[in-house]
Amino acid sequence: MAGINPAIAASFAPPVMEARRWLQGIEFPPDRPLINVSQAAPADAPPEGLRRAIADAAMDLPGAHLYGPVLGNPDLRAAVADQFSDAYGGAVSADQVAITQGCNQAFCAAITTLAGAGDEVILPVPWYFNHKMWLDMQGITTRPLSCGAGMLPDPDDAAAMIGPNTRAIVLVTPNNPSGAEYPASLLAAFFDLAQRHGIALILDETYRDFDSRTGAPHDLLTRPGWDQTVIQLYSFSKAYRLTGHRVGAMVCGMARMREAEKFLDTVAISASQLGQVGALWGMTYLRDWLASERAETLARRDATIAALAGLTGWRLKSAGAYFAWVEHPFAASSATLAPRLLREASVLALPGTMFTPEGDPVGDRHFRLAFANVDRTGIAQLAERLALFRP
Repeated sequence: MAGINPAIAASFAPPVMEARRWLQGIEFPPDRPLINVSQAAPADAPPEGLRRAIADAAMDLPGAHLYGPVLGNPDLRAAVADQFSDAYGGAVSADQVAITQGCNQAFCAAITTLAGAGDEVILPVPWYFNHKMWLDMQGITTRPLSCGAGMLPDPDDAAAMIGPNTRAIVLVTPNNPSGAEYPASLLAAFFDLAQRHGIALILDETYRDFDSRTGAPHDLLTRPGWDQTVIQLYSFSKAYRLTGHRVGAMVCGMARMREAEKFLDTVAISASQLGQVGALWGMTYLRDWLASERAETLARRDATIAALAGLTGWRLKSAGAYFAWVEHPFAASSATLAPRLLREASVLALPGTMFTPEGDPVGDRHFRLAFANVDRTGIAQLAERLALFRP
């Protein structure tokens, strides 16, 4: 067999796919069906109106089956610019928006314009595993930034890590995997730090539609020269249940946008035309529906917090958006416990080791619970099973 790129070979296997393989050959008893808290993605189809908009476009819009503009369709770019300008109180133009094949591709595009082999990027731990995978595949060194109380990273700790090869700091809020919502003051401190050092601040807000706070979560887009520092990422997948259509967005300065266009043209040419139709329809007509989805997700968060509070030995570190980050009470690593939890309690959850550097004790001690697809009855059952679990 021909050789394999060592950077690819050294990267870990996709965690969600690995967890799915644990399901092979397992039959769950009728009185203990599977509770799946492993994946942070909507499990249901989009609302009927959105599906009909996509179906109508497939039948009646010839351009829906052709290549589109590399940076996205103008109407969707303009809608994102208007919404972000309104939501954050800043001024974002359509030329500062790119539509991508999902938010993961937006991250890849941003990193590719910033860094190459031998450069460094600061990533809070626990991290979103696909971010770490892409950095590894590009030969970029990840500098792990530990989180403290409330699962929040410290700008002073990050400042001590910045060196001549540092190109960016990456923040995810609300966070995947911890669910932590980063305060506006914390984001402002990271912005000032990045601006002082002439590096980028990549802000992944995939779950912004499920933030528990009202009003703008930060003021970064109102700051002079924001487009020289901030690269903001967004996903339509969670808000409008469009995971299969792969539609995301990147907001950044024009100079970077020209470089990102080169990357996007090379790897995808254009984002899904039908997905963009769905995203625009959702932004236009589903405001009230999305508000109700947010309310239900926050209710499930509250139910999760209440249910886990009663567990002896288990400790909830943070919860928000789709996630709870939970410390378990056992001596064994979560990597060992996760397959047993599936076999013995019919609970599929990702171990913290999938979100931390190899050998990091934080990973051994924690699980990520993605509760957004579990109703309140299921959340209560989840807590009962965790309470009874005795490895």
